[in-house]
Amino acid sequence: MKTVNNLQDLRAELAAVRAQGKTVAFVPTMGNLHEGHLKLVKTALQHADFVVASIFVNPTQFGENEDLSGYPRTLEADKKHLIADGCGLLYLPNNDIMYPAPDLTRVSVDKITTLHCGSSRPGHFVGVATIVLKLFNQVQPDVAVFGLKDYQQFTVIRSMVDDLFLPISIIGVDTGRADDGLAHSSRNNYLTADEREVAPVLYKTLQDTMKEIQSGGASFAELTRRAKQRLHDAGLTPDYFNISRQSDLEPATDKDTQLVILAAAYLGKARLIDNIAFTVDR
Repeated sequence: MKTVNNLQDLRAELAAVRAQGKTVAFVPTMGNLHEGHLKLVKTALQHADFVVASIFVNPTQFGENEDLSGYPRTLEADKKHLIADGCGLLYLPNNDIMYPAPDLTRVSVDKITTLHCGSSRPGHFVGVATIVLKLFNQVQPDVAVFGLKDYQQFTVIRSMVDDLFLPISIIGVDTGRADDGLAHSSRNNYLTADEREVAPVLYKTLQDTMKEIQSGGASFAELTRRAKQRLHDAGLTPDYFNISRQSDLEPATDKDTQLVILAAAYLGKARLIDNIAFTVDR
């Protein structure tokens, strides 16, 4: 695996790859890689001949009260994982490359970015869309691979690609999980041992709510209330728990069939997010 840290070298390496007639898949990350990230690399290899990964801790997707400086950085371990899983090129841009002065342009995807995480983290998805579009323009991949753990982020990126006619296939990969159901996440590093025992209740609550909906149980409002109470009773502080349509992430009705439940909750220093997508037979 080669490593480059500037745009000129990135494009030179990729030009050589394309000169061999190879297709390129891209996996953008913020580093501190876990099994979920590595699953993305393995999936990318199934859809293209050559895989590029990037590591860039993007400052514009952190809010005022979110600890950018404390975000885990584990570059040497990340490199070893990427090599083992078949990544061909690692791109390590810095802030000066990604946000050159005077830095006047931002990318905004309307409507879906005001919901869920967008409601509690204003400006977050502008930062996400801006950096992803910049990386897409730099790498110019045929395929880009993202995890579905952040279902809203995936939906935002897919909408941006469609709306701007970008010639990139966006592939979503199912959430990687520990044996007890907890979604793999860099944020899990913030959990204490006791909190780690509690954390799986988030996914269990999603699963149980899905089953209630599929069996035609209580109203969505009542199921949401019960779910938040269950999380609170377990020691989590719910941020949101929303039963939505998969297509646009707007609130679902009892006539919708393609649903996704999106949830976020605080546990100690960690903010956990998760979701479950499913079909209801009406």
